Amino acid sequence: MEGFIRHLKAKFITGLFVVVPVGITIFILKFLFNFADGILGTYLDSAVTIFTQREYHVPGLGMLTGAVVIYLSGILATNVMGTRILRWWDELLSRIPLVKSIYNSSKQLTQVFKEGKTSYRRAVFVEWPRSGVRAVGFVTGEVLRDGEKLVVVYVPTMPNPTSGFALFFRETEVYESGMTVEEAVKFVVSGGAVVH
Repeated sequence: MEGFIRHLKAKFITGLFVVVPVGITIFILKFLFNFADGILGTYLDSAVTIFTQREYHVPGLGMLTGAVVIYLSGILATNVMGTRILRWWDELLSRIPLVKSIYNSSKQLTQVFKEGKTSYRRAVFVEWPRSGVRAVGFVTGEVLRDGEKLVVVYVPTMPNPTSGFALFFRETEVYESGMTVEEAVKFVVSGGAVVH
């Protein structure tokens, strides 16, 4: 009987190591699919209903349309006229107070994946929001206050790294994370599911 229980326990634990990564992968992919499909999907469903006079929901239609919009934006961005339009659009969004911070953070995030260019100098751990708890942060700069050097650390919220907190820490309060900036961004965007 004890041998049978040991056998069950061993196989169950082994099974967990197989099923959990697959389950997390499916969960994240499903979340991303529903999120991407939901952005345009509801509007497209409404348009289909108007034209057909019947309610239809086509799964994936919003995601497919989004992919087409991204592709067309890429074409627009690679020609002369499109570059001028995008530069004008970029300047416009960078002048609107609330939009500016969200837009610039989002732009910075995409630059991490595109070219590895970012104002994030390194990924670190800081004790936040209380002592004993460590959060992932990005060092963005250093300042002198009353003769003391302080490190500026941007602590993003999960899974949306475009919002967060810019906090000041002493150098001794900032710990190396052992992650590159790109790895830390992936960790934040995945809600902690992707750990390096």
